[in-house]
Amino acid sequence: MALDLTAVGKPIGPVTRRYGWRDAVLYALAVGAGFDELVYCYEKGLKVLPTFSLAATFDFFWQVGRISGADARGVLHAGQEFFFEAPLPVEGVLATDGEIVRYDDLGADKGAFIVVDGRTVDGDGRLLVRSRMTVYSRFDGGFGGERTPSPRVEFPDRPPDATLAAHPAAAQPLLYRLTGDEFVLHADPEFARRCGFEGPIMHGAGTLGFACLGLIQHRVPDQPERVRYLNCRFTSPLYPGVPICTRVWQVSADKLLWRTENADTGEVVIDDGIFQYDPVS
Repeated sequence: MALDLTAVGKPIGPVTRRYGWRDAVLYALAVGAGFDELVYCYEKGLKVLPTFSLAATFDFFWQVGRISGADARGVLHAGQEFFFEAPLPVEGVLATDGEIVRYDDLGADKGAFIVVDGRTVDGDGRLLVRSRMTVYSRFDGGFGGERTPSPRVEFPDRPPDATLAAHPAAAQPLLYRLTGDEFVLHADPEFARRCGFEGPIMHGAGTLGFACLGLIQHRVPDQPERVRYLNCRFTSPLYPGVPICTRVWQVSADKLLWRTENADTGEVVIDDGIFQYDPVS
């Protein structure tokens, strides 16, 4: 199976999802929220975490896989960028469309990146989120294409200003997959081993949800509507039940740089993180 190079620029979607407050709460619970973050978990005064937009429209990811012709055994989420234009409603309809903007050829033995732009609107057509997703297709490199260099974050040469700890449960992927990403890699031990892993792994987007929740509560607690931008690169798999810590550097009044590590080994699992927010409440 080979990537369909003619798919670049072709429209994808819209992928539509109708949701209610229970879906938003399920998502919050799946990324570590609880009584200390009740504003995301209780229908009275409920607010929606901005990364719910990714989980609620994750069928768009699979549309990309189908249209690109990627080998599903080797498909992983490699990077995610969000521009948050408006707060997510507590209930309603989300519709996402977009297009593949390019393929990056990493080599026959290294795979390829599929870079995709998306737009998510509500039921009235109001723009909520602009996004750029990078999909890693491990078995589809070597087609003779070019590679566009990816920008890297330059972290300050000093200790982090804060470290945000979290401990995903051993069954966390089984909960997170109910939010929209039902890929069997995160549930089926046999399939995961065929893909080269010891067992099911955490969803990259799920680990991102933990990090985003921590960043919001660290800098703009209980005010997800103030988040404007989030960007990151997924670098290593994380197994369920392994604790994580997100290192944070404040670089301006409205901007944090961050990375998330396996707290047991120090291995970076999400890198090149940028988090921007409205500094005025």
